[in-house]
Amino acid sequence: MGGPEMAPHTPPSAARSSRGLDRSGSLDGSSEREVSDEMVADAPTSPSRSSSPLDRSGDPDGSSDRDVVVVTHPHVRGRDEDLSEHERDTLVLTAEERRWGRRRVTTTGGRTLALALPTGSVLTPGEILHVGPDWYVVVEGAPEPVLAVTPASGEEALRIAFEVGNRHFTLALDGERLLVPDDPAMDQLLTRLGVGFERAQAVFVPIGTGHRHDV
Repeated sequence: MGGPEMAPHTPPSAARSSRGLDRSGSLDGSSEREVSDEMVADAPTSPSRSSSPLDRSGDPDGSSDRDVVVVTHPHVRGRDEDLSEHERDTLVLTAEERRWGRRRVTTTGGRTLALALPTGSVLTPGEILHVGPDWYVVVEGAPEPVLAVTPASGEEALRIAFEVGNRHFTLALDGERLLVPDDPAMDQLLTRLGVGFERAQAVFVPIGTGHRHDV
């Protein structure tokens, strides 16, 4: 006599939790696709090209290395060269700056030049530095602080020049005046020599080159 027939064993179905937790692990029952879509929507966008004119050179004004003129030697003007139809631009430098032969500079007209001059080069006011297709650049001296001396005689002028040179400072001629850098050492020297001097602003074009021990 057979017993009661047993129903085949089947595992109970995974009922949805009362809190609405589904296979995606979300509490509100949203599907994996919905969660994925939200993640994509919230993800930061890839950086796009800046609207500002910043190029690969990193210059915020947008000037690239292609806009920079490299100057390896001052321009040698030919006898028949005519620049009257060219735009004149200037590069204004102090005496010390005219000794810096390797640096990037900006002209009065806003042009960028990369100086790569031979070692020991010294630029001179009035010198044509570069000639472009329809423009050229002239070096000009910038007024700077100096001590101006008007010697009472030729002997006094020689004495001052000797003492200044003996201290490895430079000296310039400006008409009847001798110019030396406005430096405490020069102030003390002229005071000790008993010569009158005044402080002034002038373009300083040294005679020769000086070499100070403290530089």
